[in-house]
Amino acid sequence: MTGRTSATKRKLFDATLRLAGTRGMVGLTVDEIAAEAGVAKGTVYYNFGSKDGLIDALLRYGVDLLAARLRSAEGSAADTLTFLIDGMLGFFAEYPTFAQLLVSELWRTPGQWQQTLTLLREEVTSIIRGQLQRLADEGEMPEGIRVETAASALFGTVLVVALDWQVFNREQTGVEVRESVLMLVRGLRRG
Repeated sequence: MTGRTSATKRKLFDATLRLAGTRGMVGLTVDEIAAEAGVAKGTVYYNFGSKDGLIDALLRYGVDLLAARLRSAEGSAADTLTFLIDGMLGFFAEYPTFAQLLVSELWRTPGQWQQTLTLLREEVTSIIRGQLQRLADEGEMPEGIRVETAASALFGTVLVVALDWQVFNREQTGVEVRESVLMLVRGLRRG
């Protein structure tokens, strides 16, 4: 992907998120997205084929950004949960409309982007699962905890808490939100 194409796609992603944040995805048109991005309508079709193609690419792009943050969540066993939670909270604070889009589309069944979201959810939870498995292998988690379930629970908890924070509790700091989530998940760790 060339720099120009990448910049154009980023403009379209940003415009879509801005509009979705104020109006939602339902009824949003290609004309409105193109106008918000300051590009011709044909640019959307050229880059994505359709509005659905744009949304699909936007979901993939957002999850790629989130996955990159989570992959960088390396540290000592004591810091793993903090790094994972900080990575997710930071991402959703930076992209609150993406969090809204994920929540609304993940639980809409059957959803238009269900297949894409299933793959993307697996990508994110597999990173979390890998980190939690490392903790389990190091004896840092109680016996009997299913790592796969714990990974899904951590992802879902942070996603919903981040959305709640951005929509209803903006006065809280990221550290306060993180500490609240850590208090909830301390049961994942021994000691």
